[in-house]
Amino acid sequence: MAGNNPVYRLGIRLSESIRKVFGRNIATIVFTLLLLYMAVSAVFYMTTSHIESYEVIAGPLSMNETYTGLVLREEEVMKAESQGYVNYYAREGDKINANGAVYGLSSTKTPEAENRLNREDLAKIRDEMQSFSKSFTPGKFNSTYNFKYLLEGSILQYAGVTGKTTTPTAFTVEDMKEEGFSMENYTEEDSVTYGNQTISKAQADGIIIYAKDGYESRTIDNITAEDFDRNSYHKTDLKTKDPVNTGDDIYTIITDERWSLLIPLTDKQAVKLADRTSIRVKFLKDDMTQTGDFEVVKIDGGKYGKIDFNKGLIRYASDRFLDIELVTNNVTGLKIPLTSIVTKEFFTLPSTFATTNEETGAVTFLVARRTEDGKTETEEISPTIYATFRNPKTKITTGEETPEADTYTYYVDMSTLNAGDEIVKLDSKAKYVVGEKAALEGVYCINQGYAVFRRIEILDQNEEYAIISKNTAYGLIRYDHIVRNADRVKEEDILY
Repeated sequence: MAGNNPVYRLGIRLSESIRKVFGRNIATIVFTLLLLYMAVSAVFYMTTSHIESYEVIAGPLSMNETYTGLVLREEEVMKAESQGYVNYYAREGDKINANGAVYGLSSTKTPEAENRLNREDLAKIRDEMQSFSKSFTPGKFNSTYNFKYLLEGSILQYAGVTGKTTTPTAFTVEDMKEEGFSMENYTEEDSVTYGNQTISKAQADGIIIYAKDGYESRTIDNITAEDFDRNSYHKTDLKTKDPVNTGDDIYTIITDERWSLLIPLTDKQAVKLADRTSIRVKFLKDDMTQTGDFEVVKIDGGKYGKIDFNKGLIRYASDRFLDIELVTNNVTGLKIPLTSIVTKEFFTLPSTFATTNEETGAVTFLVARRTEDGKTETEEISPTIYATFRNPKTKITTGEETPEADTYTYYVDMSTLNAGDEIVKLDSKAKYVVGEKAALEGVYCINQGYAVFRRIEILDQNEEYAIISKNTAYGLIRYDHIVRNADRVKEEDILY
């Protein structure tokens, strides 16, 4: 019987022993195999070359450089003509016509009425706060105090001016007559009397600012390098509820729309901009852009860019310093790393020897090759074309000028042809011997998991990136994936 067979009993005991050994140590075996796999994977990872991909994006080569400019304009600080309490009639930052009422002085303080800002005034204040917040940087905290003065003045003006006096031109002589001003003593002076107020008029058209900063007399001839230090800049608010004395500074008037912006330049920046006579400027305060005349000037031995404008001053009448961006990088296209660029050689073939397949539209060539027995056989091939260039036309004078058809040169892959192959024309004895080569710049596209050469046309470049045309035939498009470190890859390598 099987149960009494010694061999059978030995087999049973051996089977039970194996089950006991593996049953107790199965977890250890699995863990050991897992560690071994991880170790082998780590060795392969450390010893193989890593290929990094790059997603093609669109945009300029780099961000335009930003500067902080100092504003020079034609302006004058006006003084109080008598003493008294001030009533402001012209709004901060508004234009006023000549003979427009700017402020009034009275011997008694005008009773304060409860005023509320309307929606339009609140919207203007919100816009001012948003513009300041957008351009604020912690390193230029002193600008906070200047904005505080400006905001206080705006609120004071919006809340204190009502009725007809809220117009930008305020009171003109005609308005004064309509409002009942006594014109008996009016001549060509700068003020008239109305009730207990002496109304002061603007001497010329201009923009009213109720502040001063000591730069009002600065010009390109007397500006110094120290004037560009924003940390030492101080702006004084001239609006007050207290009485003023005769001769006190009371407001500033900007009398010319023409203005200049001075920006400090490094030697490298000065060389880069030296040939420019005009330049496009983006003002970071409100993202507005404007073109101005440009020149490089010297101040205290340093180089500065001087940008002259003839409009737009009213937007920045309350600012002495402006953060700007010079719009100099106008070249846009597809942005790729320089490390992705490779060169590849191709055979060049004339289009006059090509035919087009009517069914597929593919460009084909008829190649004549010699067989081993010395016979000549022809084969129609359709090589991959990587670039097509139009050939320059040559004029042929034969009494009458005959228009010449456009001809092209095809750059084809060298894997489908051999140097010395002959390309023939149908119904012609003309032959072209393959052999001429030319190189193209390109990158390796890896959208399909393996490296494929794609031609590029470089428009501009810096130390790290190049801008290439997005309209290159057989080229790249946005969001293509290419090899970043092209020196580690060969064409048709499978990468993943």
